[in-house]
Amino acid sequence: MSQDPGNSQTAQEFIASQLELEKEAREALPYQFDACTKPLGPLRQAIFACLTCNPPSNSDTKPHTAAAVCYSCSISCHGEHELVELFTKRDFVCDCGTTRVPSSSPCTLRINESTSQKGNVTGETPAENNKYNHNFSGRFCGCGEPYDPEKEKGTMFQCLGLGTIEDGGCGEDWWHPECLMGLPRIQPSETAPKEEKEETKQPAQDAEATAQTAGEQEDVDEAPLPPGFPAEDDFDHLICYKCVSSFPWIKQYAGQEGFLGPVYHKNHSEGTGDHTTAEDVTNDAALPSSNEGKKRSAEDDPEVTTSKKTKVEAEDGVQENVTSNPTDTTTAENAPLHTKLPLAPSGTFSLFLKEDFRSHICRCPSCFPNLKPHPQLLEEEEAYEPPVSESDGQEAQNGRGGSVGSGSTYERGEALLSNMDRVKAIEGVMVYNHLRDKVKAFLQPFAESGQAVGAEDIKAYFEKLRGDEEGIRLAGAGAGAADESSG
Repeated sequence: MSQDPGNSQTAQEFIASQLELEKEAREALPYQFDACTKPLGPLRQAIFACLTCNPPSNSDTKPHTAAAVCYSCSISCHGEHELVELFTKRDFVCDCGTTRVPSSSPCTLRINESTSQKGNVTGETPAENNKYNHNFSGRFCGCGEPYDPEKEKGTMFQCLGLGTIEDGGCGEDWWHPECLMGLPRIQPSETAPKEEKEETKQPAQDAEATAQTAGEQEDVDEAPLPPGFPAEDDFDHLICYKCVSSFPWIKQYAGQEGFLGPVYHKNHSEGTGDHTTAEDVTNDAALPSSNEGKKRSAEDDPEVTTSKKTKVEAEDGVQENVTSNPTDTTTAENAPLHTKLPLAPSGTFSLFLKEDFRSHICRCPSCFPNLKPHPQLLEEEEAYEPPVSESDGQEAQNGRGGSVGSGSTYERGEALLSNMDRVKAIEGVMVYNHLRDKVKAFLQPFAESGQAVGAEDIKAYFEKLRGDEEGIRLAGAGAGAADESSG
C-alpha cells in the first residue's frame, strides 16, 4: 500500500522525535519525583508554594496559612496547581500531607500509616521549626511585589538570611537591587520613551529598522543595576540591610577583606548622607556618584578591600588604639582578628560578600557565639537534590536486566520485552500490530479528506475498539500457533 511520503514517518524518525521530546522534558524536570523528602527531616532544598491549596488571604480576619512542598510533591501531588518556585530554603521540611495543606490535596508519595499503603496521606503534624515569610504567598523583596516571570526584568538576589522575620530579618528573601538601596523600582517601560515617539514620526519602517528596534528594546528590558550597586561579578553573596540590622556585630566587616563596602539604604533616616568620616571613606565605592554604577573598574577593587582599612586608620583617629603596638609586635600579631578591624559604620546598609569571605571572619572565643547560630557563615551550604532521572537508557541496552523505570519509552518497551517469555512477547507484538492496523484504518478517511480528527471521534472510536475482544483474542491465538510452528 503506497503512502504519501510527506505524511509518513519511519520508525527511526518516530523514535528520534520521541527521544528529543523526552530530552526536553528531562531538561525541564531533571530529577526523579517519586519520593517525598519529609522523611529525611530538615533540608536545604528547593521548595514550591502552592497557591491553589494555600491562596493568599485578602482579609485580616483570615490570615494566610503558609506552606510549601518539595520538588517531588510539586509534580506528583500538585502538578496541576498554581505553584510559585521559592528556590532553596534552609532547614525546611515538606508540608505536603500535613495539616498546613487541605486534605483535598493528599500526599501521594508517602506511606499512609493507617493503611500501610502508599498515598492518601493527610493530617500529619507539620514541622515546628519551618520558617515562613511573604515568599510563601507569592511575594518577594522589601517592596512585597508578586513575582511574574513573564514581566520581571533584571536580576534579583537572595539574601543569606541571617535572621527570620521573627527576629527582624528577611528569611532568605529575594531582593531587587533598587529596593536594597531604597530607590524607586526601574521599570523597562520607563527607560524606553523613544520607541513610542518614533511611531508618530515614521509609521512605516522597514524590516531591518524594526529588527534593530526590537533588539534595542530587548536590551532595555534587561533592567540595569542602579548606580552604586556592585557589579554581579564582584560578589558571591548578599546580606540584606534587615539581617545586618538584626545582627549588627557583622557591620564591623564592611569594607574589610572578603567584604565589599557598605551599600546604604537611602530611604532610612540614618542613611541619608549624615555619615561620619569613617563611613564616607568605606562607602566611597557604594554611593551613586557617577555613571559607572553598573560596572566597577579594576582599580576600585583594592579600595573596597584591604586599602579601605588603611584609609580609615589614616583619616579617622579612632583606630590608633587597635593598631599594632611597636613595642609588642608579637602580641599584636596574635590578637584576634576582630580587634584589628575599624569601628563599624553606622546607618542602614547591606553587605556584599566575596567568595572567600568565610576565611576572613574572626572565630575567636568571643566571636564564635555570634557565628554559631548562622552555620552559613562558617561553611558553604549544600542543597539537597533528588536523584537524577536516567536519561541514556543504558540499562535497557546492556541486556535483559534493564530497568523498565528509566530510559525512553522505546527503551523501556525493549527492556520489558527482553524480560518476557518469548511466546508472550510475540503475542504482545501481534496485539500491537492488530491495534495499529485498526487505528490506521480509522485515521485513513480523515487523512484523505483533510478533515480534522475531533476528541469525540477518538473517544467514540476507542469505546468501540474496547469492545472488539474477539479480534484481540484471535490475534493472540495466531501468535501462539506461529510460535509453535517456528519451535
